[in-house]
Amino acid sequence: MILQVQGVTKRFGGLQALTQVTFDLPEGQILGLIGPNGAGKTTLFNVIDGVYTPEEGRVIFQGEDVTGKKPYYLARKGLARTHQIVRPLNELSVRENVMVGACFGHANANLKQAAQAADEVLEFVGLASKADQLAGSLNVAQKKRLELARAIAAQPKLLLLDEVLAGLNPSEIARMVETVRAIRDRGITIIMIEHVMSAIMNVSDRILVLDFGKLIAEGTPEEIAQNEKVIHAYLGDPKLAERLMQGE
Repeated sequence: MILQVQGVTKRFGGLQALTQVTFDLPEGQILGLIGPNGAGKTTLFNVIDGVYTPEEGRVIFQGEDVTGKKPYYLARKGLARTHQIVRPLNELSVRENVMVGACFGHANANLKQAAQAADEVLEFVGLASKADQLAGSLNVAQKKRLELARAIAAQPKLLLLDEVLAGLNPSEIARMVETVRAIRDRGITIIMIEHVMSAIMNVSDRILVLDFGKLIAEGTPEEIAQNEKVIHAYLGDPKLAERLMQGE
């Protein structure tokens, strides 16, 4: 298992954001993480990547207990992440933004090597033609791809994607889903938080469902679409679940 989350509980004062969350993630999978707003999805990401230390439980990454380790330590270990709100370094070029990520993934890399790595990743995500533009000049979809490129350039083993499809139109969503699959094909394991249900149902190998900080379901997309707890807490309509599985 590349990642094991064992009995994780996180509190903020009197609010219990996560309660005894436990799951294992095999290498090479795309794991979807869904649930209503406020369910604890981003909090779980923050525990996994070291932003928060849980009150209870452990996070095991590549066989090492990394509970409470700092984000920079986990980045060096091979964990990368994108965020809901994309914040590129607007005054730097697109290439220079990706070079920042490349410096994490290539030990002792010089600027020339970082630039070469950045150009390869920009080609992969479809931004090669924008390499010399200022990052601040990109549109929303391009900034999402830049965020992905910066994360991939760090050569992660595990990539956390936080609503990478948010704000995209249907054609952009379809392209991004194909990019996510291509990232997995590069040997990178993925956990993705998403509200675009048709996409998450069709790209994920397995799905976790959080509700009020508790893991209420885990299974294949087919199993999740038929789970009564999930339909009641999140999907709302059994017929909607069937349509989502058909990519509607």
